[in-house]
Amino acid sequence: MYDQLKLDNQLCFRFYTVSRLIAQAYRPLLEPLGLTYPQYLVMLVLWEHDNQTVSDITGRLGLETNTVTPLIQRMEKAGLVVRTKGIVDSRQTLVSLTKRGQHLEQEAREVPECIVRSLTPKGSEPDTELAAQTAALLDSLIATLREATRTK
Repeated sequence: MYDQLKLDNQLCFRFYTVSRLIAQAYRPLLEPLGLTYPQYLVMLVLWEHDNQTVSDITGRLGLETNTVTPLIQRMEKAGLVVRTKGIVDSRQTLVSLTKRGQHLEQEAREVPECIVRSLTPKGSEPDTELAAQTAALLDSLIATLREATRTK
């Protein structure tokens, strides 16, 4: 067997594992809020700037419309958001937070800190500098991968 084809030598497997474990770490924090991890991401976008088009949300998340639309539909049924047709362009769907969705922001305010603590080895203090360096590294990698996939 070629060494480069061993699972333990694959960066992709590490990213896959981290992604899965991060979503797993969020689950007990988001369940009391009635949110899944992908729904939480949509809420983060709307808490930053309410009343956005579906295409703006998908662009911000780097996801496809056919992935985000069912999330938003479930969130609407749960009373967190409302969808309306655009005034200028009726083909656009605007997504806005309901009062319940706005209130949920207050309930979710501790989630990021809990995640940082869960990523910190036991007996250590959360290292905000390391978190910032990791975020910068990931941002750089994301930008590089986006550029690489655009040129192909």
